[in-house]
Amino acid sequence: MPDTTYDPLAGLRGPGTPDFDVFLWGTVFLDIIFTGLADRPTGGTEVWADGMGSSPGGTANLAIAASRLGLRTSLAAAFGDDNYADFCWRTLSEQEHVDLSRSRRFDNWHSPVTMSVAYDGDRSMVTHGHPSPLPATELIGQPPRTGAVIVDLGDIEPLGDPSRSTWVDLARKDGGLVFADVGWDPTGTWSPQVLAQLDHCDAFLPNAGEAMAYTRTGSPQDALYALADRVPLAIVTDGAAGAMGIDAKTGEEARVPALRVPALDPTGAGDVFGAGLVLGTLAGWALADRLAFATLCSALAVQHFGGSLAAPGWGDIADWWQDLRTSGDQSSYTRSLRRRYEFLDEIVPSVPVGAVRRAVATIARNADVTNN
Repeated sequence: MPDTTYDPLAGLRGPGTPDFDVFLWGTVFLDIIFTGLADRPTGGTEVWADGMGSSPGGTANLAIAASRLGLRTSLAAAFGDDNYADFCWRTLSEQEHVDLSRSRRFDNWHSPVTMSVAYDGDRSMVTHGHPSPLPATELIGQPPRTGAVIVDLGDIEPLGDPSRSTWVDLARKDGGLVFADVGWDPTGTWSPQVLAQLDHCDAFLPNAGEAMAYTRTGSPQDALYALADRVPLAIVTDGAAGAMGIDAKTGEEARVPALRVPALDPTGAGDVFGAGLVLGTLAGWALADRLAFATLCSALAVQHFGGSLAAPGWGDIADWWQDLRTSGDQSSYTRSLRRRYEFLDEIVPSVPVGAVRRAVATIARNADVTNN
């Protein structure tokens, strides 16, 4: 059987290169997704769903997104001893080829679970979970050599503590680039201490709302400039308006519009964007190409339901580019897309026939999530 994997960094590998391209820490949830509901669930009623799927979620969304793009990915997480954990572990390691050598199983620890119900273009979620039995640095120890780590600044131990190095600090000292993100602050505090950690990061990828709140600025553009004064690579994503960034190391500034696609489910779209940006950065692409690629990966994901189920592989990207190139559409928008993504002409021919595409990962063996 022919090898259908594609390694976008093959030309950069050699003696002494890191074992992994991406190393991650976080909580792995079992995600159960229901779609195609005729009515919104209300008290005392039962609603049947047309579609249902299940997959590893949480930080697994990011791990799967990175692995499907050909990045050698390692994930550290706590796993329970129940059937949910068995399914998530097997799916990540055997189907998605994510290394779990820094992960651990814990007896009598219940796997975190999220149930997502998609209805009328929106979604509601119910989640149950417990903190990891061990903090990240204790569980991981010395992290493996890696090209990059991707972290949520609100979900890790403070960086740069001179009295105690975190696993992120250790990875950076060993040459790993630190790509940081941050979640929404429900308290509304938007603490300056979060941005103080950027002194120990190489890139920061917030969305526009988070960026403006933390920088106390009135526009995504002003937020980007404020962040670019604090971190070498500053990226601000702005939903349907696209993404913008400044790379101080290369002197580049770029803005890329979003693609016109029907957005069915934004779950995991930010993770897919981050994985695409990390790949482009490790590969040494121009900033505009990195933003365009990450935006494309995100656009391909939001057209499908299901978080990690929707993360695209190189087969999906090659299909999209070939369809765009051979399309008879000569509208200004389509011609603009061809110009914006012409850098894929040097990449897609190397993608093998039958390369990795979106995969089904479900306890029920067959996912039937629908795009209704």
